[in-house]
Amino acid sequence: MRFVRNTRGATAAEYALILGIVGAAIAVASLSLGGAISGSMNMASGRIQNCGGSC
Repeated sequence: MRFVRNTRGATAAEYALILGIVGAAIAVASLSLGGAISGSMNMASGRIQNCGGSC
């Protein structure tokens, strides 16, 4: 039972797993927020164009 007694710090494989999970979460968040930000920018642009510069 050598693996039970090994209490050293995290290995490179564990850090890689954490990095993969965090990276996937960032990718999902950026995809969902990207659409919201794009929609807000398009709405603001449309309102500025409809104003005609005299607002």
